[in-house]
Amino acid sequence: MLETRKPRIGMLGIMHGLYDESQPEITAGQEAFARDVAQSLSAFADIDFPRAAKSRADIEAIARDFNHRGYDGILVVMLLYSPGFRLVRALEENRLPILLANIQPLPVVTADWDWRRLTTNQGIHGAQDTANMLLQSGSRPTVVTEDWRSESFKRRFEDWSRAAMAGKLLKGMRIACFGRMKGMGDIVGDEGEFQRAIGPEVNHEGIGQIFAAMETIEESGIDRLVEEDRKRFQVSPNLSRESHRYALRLQLGFEAFLVTRAYDGFTVNFDSFREDGRFKQIQMLSASNLMAKGYGYSNEGDVHTTALVAAGSVLVGDGHFTEMYSLDFVKDSALMSHMGEGNWKVARRDRPIRLIDRPLEIGGLENPPTLVFSAQPGPASLLSLASISKLGYRLVCCPGEVLDTEELPGVPMPYFHFRPATGIRASMDKWLLAGGTHHEAMTLGAHQKRWELLAHNLGIDYIEV
Repeated sequence: MLETRKPRIGMLGIMHGLYDESQPEITAGQEAFARDVAQSLSAFADIDFPRAAKSRADIEAIARDFNHRGYDGILVVMLLYSPGFRLVRALEENRLPILLANIQPLPVVTADWDWRRLTTNQGIHGAQDTANMLLQSGSRPTVVTEDWRSESFKRRFEDWSRAAMAGKLLKGMRIACFGRMKGMGDIVGDEGEFQRAIGPEVNHEGIGQIFAAMETIEESGIDRLVEEDRKRFQVSPNLSRESHRYALRLQLGFEAFLVTRAYDGFTVNFDSFREDGRFKQIQMLSASNLMAKGYGYSNEGDVHTTALVAAGSVLVGDGHFTEMYSLDFVKDSALMSHMGEGNWKVARRDRPIRLIDRPLEIGGLENPPTLVFSAQPGPASLLSLASISKLGYRLVCCPGEVLDTEELPGVPMPYFHFRPATGIRASMDKWLLAGGTHHEAMTLGAHQKRWELLAHNLGIDYIEV
């Protein structure tokens, strides 16, 4: 499971050292400015500003140290003008995302502006020199020109730092794949290229290992989860004690395996359970509860969406797995659902989450206990990571909103209506032409910019529909 933490960002504050002899106090003043910027952003990230970098050697040493410490990204701030060629070797060795903050201490040129203030607020032409070198080095920086005290600057820094952290964690992610749906084409890609381009390591595991882990689970652990479920969910009286406990034993078996093997997500094809011959149920409740704990998940061997769900929990919070079931041309929406898995942390807060005894012929086993809920109404984004032959990976993003709709008593699984910002007709035309897949991750909130920045940092196409 991916760690929950704040982004760790190194601040590279660069300036020319030519003022040291004539105005030695300038360095201290500009370093104080950098520390003020770091403090203003401290709610969003842990920022390390060691000192002003006033030479090529300084820049290279500080950038090398940020990479060595495993930070998520580098925030470049122009403290004064700094010659661009000083960055060349540092950029050759850098592997971290860069945000070039085109900021200065004072936001307004006033009538009392003088040589001193010109000197200490001259970041823009240094930013131009620096940006040119970044472009020529092949770097793909994010650039923000803003008043550093503004909420806009803080929001854009937060988006970038979360994307930088999500990208870093994707590079270290491990996904367990338990079987794959036969003949399902849009979820399949080259797993070697997937690791090179996106980051996660994929290993194909045998579902029998989960059965072995289940046999080691103590009854007291199941007792604890039963009580947790009864506190969180409205448990149907039709759900038998034995069925509920078996589902939780399966959940604990998955979790024990994931923890022992250091996996951050998993994907399971439902036929794997029946083919093994020893299981009584498939993984509906296991998937839902483990997504709520922060694990990535998708069904049917889809490692791409598994990675997106895990990344969504880091990038925004509470990644959810879903797919488009039916279109509603009156509501201008798609009805979203899947077989029964869903991250209950995205559930609407004004209705109970129900845990039911759910008849399900898919999988050919006993009824799997299943959660039923709708997602919280409001802004949201649907995401698809598509592997396109000869073009590589692309991230398809559909921003829109979860609608406040009536309950559907006949739908025995998580569901909600999603209306794209551009309308269901136009967005689906573009989604299909872009190669968007039939499995999606969803995150609540208007955070599509974070997804765009993540795609930018990974160097893959981003298409918004």
